[in-house]
Amino acid sequence: MPKKPVVTLFIQCLVEHLAPEAGMAMVRLFDRLGVDTVYPENQTCCGQPVFNAGHRDKAMVAARRFIEIFESAEVIVCPSGSCVHMIRHHYPELFRDDQTWHRRATTVAEKTYELSEFLVDVLHIDNVGARFDGRVTYHDSCQLARGLGIRRQPRALLEHVDGLTLVEMEESDRCCGFGGTFAIKYPELSLKIVDDKIKTILDTGADAVVGCDMGCLLNIEGRLKRLGHAVPVLHLAEILGAERTTT
Repeated sequence: MPKKPVVTLFIQCLVEHLAPEAGMAMVRLFDRLGVDTVYPENQTCCGQPVFNAGHRDKAMVAARRFIEIFESAEVIVCPSGSCVHMIRHHYPELFRDDQTWHRRATTVAEKTYELSEFLVDVLHIDNVGARFDGRVTYHDSCQLARGLGIRRQPRALLEHVDGLTLVEMEESDRCCGFGGTFAIKYPELSLKIVDDKIKTILDTGADAVVGCDMGCLLNIEGRLKRLGHAVPVLHLAEILGAERTTT
């Protein structure tokens, strides 16, 4: 059996500061799978917020720091499709006029993976020995589904969780209205979009909603709570990190 690569964890800002349980679940999952992990404590933001706001110079500062911290990693795994999209697609673009940094950015980009992508496409694992009792519906976040083309992998993992029934919502890849600064700049439009998403979630009758991007999940969770709906919102890592028990 080939040796599993050592995973260097890149924990997205929103996970680190607002939902650390998702990051800890990812570590438990890798421990169960026999995958060694390391966590660079000096890691910071990948620069996506300032890049999306048009501040390319500030994004380059963040990108250079990220590259310096992570370029020695064997593989980099992140519980966020949007951050992986930033690193994989925009880092090389940022440095297209600098041959040295472009090469370094491309090297890092090529070994950076979103969690479900890494499990299914690199480790070739779709059954991680998890258990979750209930009906779950899955939200396809925009940059994960459209930017990275990752749709099949989260579903393959969910379908192999003991006790879990996957119930698809209509237009699962329709935006939730978060979009980073979009929700701040256009709050009324964002609210209308997330309300449409909430309706499709509730129409499934699912016991919980799961996704792979914490920004989307926090937006959905916040609106569900404000509307008085007690539907749990979980990161995929939290589902996969729940170990199957034997009797």
